[in-house]
Amino acid sequence: MHEQAPHPGALAAPAVQGLERYVPGKPIPELEREYGVHDIIKLASNENPWGMSPVAMAAIQRALPDLWLYPDGGAHALKVALSRHLDVPREWLTIGNGSNDLLMLLAEAFLTNAHSGVYSQYGFAIYPIVIRATGARCLAAPAHAPGTPMPYGHDLAALARAIEPDTRLVFIANPNNPTGTWVGPDALREFIRAAPAHTLVVLDEAYVDYALHDGVPDSLGWVHEFPRLVLLRTFSKAWGLAGLRVGYAVSHPEVADALDRIRPAFNVNSLGQAAAEAALGDTAHVQLVTTQTVAERRRVEAALRALGVPFVPSVANFLLIEVGQDEARGARALNEQLLRAGIIVRPVGGYGLPGHLRVSIGLPEHNDRFLAQLTRLLHKS
Repeated sequence: MHEQAPHPGALAAPAVQGLERYVPGKPIPELEREYGVHDIIKLASNENPWGMSPVAMAAIQRALPDLWLYPDGGAHALKVALSRHLDVPREWLTIGNGSNDLLMLLAEAFLTNAHSGVYSQYGFAIYPIVIRATGARCLAAPAHAPGTPMPYGHDLAALARAIEPDTRLVFIANPNNPTGTWVGPDALREFIRAAPAHTLVVLDEAYVDYALHDGVPDSLGWVHEFPRLVLLRTFSKAWGLAGLRVGYAVSHPEVADALDRIRPAFNVNSLGQAAAEAALGDTAHVQLVTTQTVAERRRVEAALRALGVPFVPSVANFLLIEVGQDEARGARALNEQLLRAGIIVRPVGGYGLPGHLRVSIGLPEHNDRFLAQLTRLLHKS
C-alpha cells in the first residue's frame, strides 16, 4: 500500500506551521463589503492623513513611464540622498520594503533554531513572528505595570535580564507600537552600551519623527559609537508613503553587508524609490505634518480626559485608550459599534490588552467625528 500523502500545509517548516498570522487594521473596502457602510474614516493603522509631499507625488508622476523596467536593485539614488540627509556613509544603509521587510531580514540573517530573540511584552507584534519563523526562541520581557509613569512601556532592566547567552537580537521600539510609550536617552544609551557582545540591539524608530521634541533621542549618531546597534526607520508614517513600502536600516557596514546578502534584489519598487528620494528634499512638509499631528493628539487627549477615558502616555501619532471589557461598553462592543458608524479603530486584544483600543490621530474632522461617536456610545443608556 502507498503511504498516504501529507496535506500540503504539513510540508511547511515546523516553525512556520506554529505561527499566528499578523492581522493588520481593517481596510476600508472590507468594511464596506461586510457592513454596507460608506463615508468611512480609518483610524486603525497609524497612517498619515495629510499624505505625502507634493514633491514626492510629482516624482511618482515622472517615474510612471519607466515602470516596464525593473527598479534599481541597489536603490543607488535613494541611498545617496539618504546618506546626505542622515550624514551617514552609504555602506551603512540597507533599503527595505518598509521597515517590516528589514525586521524579517535581520531575523533571517542572525537567528537560527539555536538562538533566541528578545522583545518587550507589549512590543510590536511582528517581533515574535520574525523570531519564531526562523525556529529561534522568543523571550518576552515583562513591560512596566499599569499605574506606573510609563504603563505598558518597555522596562529596560527586564529586557536586560531576559537576554541569554544564545540571544542574538533584542528589539526595542522607541516610541513603541501599540502603546505610544517611549524610553529616554540616558537609559536607552546605557542599555545599548551594556548589551552583551553577542547581541545586536535593533532600535525600531518608525514613529521617531513625531517624538523628537518629547524626550525621544535622535540616535543616529550612536551607530558610530555602538557597532552592534541597528536603527530602523520608515517612510510609511510621517513621510506619508505607506502604500509604497519604503524603509531603511542604519547599521555597521558588516551588519549591512549581511542584510544585503539575503535582501531580494528588487525589494523596493521604482515609484517608492523615486518618492522617498524626492520626499527627503521637502522636510518642511514632514515638519508641518508632525506639528499638526502632535497638536491634534493633544486636543484628543484633552477631550478624552473630559470624557473620563484613560489613555496611555504617547509621543506617537496614536493613542491607546482604556475602555474596559464590559459587555455593552467595553473594547469589543465599542469597536463593533464604531465600525457600524463607519469608524475603524484597532482592537489590541492580540497584544494582551483586551480592554484597550488603539486610535490613530486623523485630520481634525476625523478626530471630531470619532470623539462625537465615542461620547454618544459611552453615554448611551
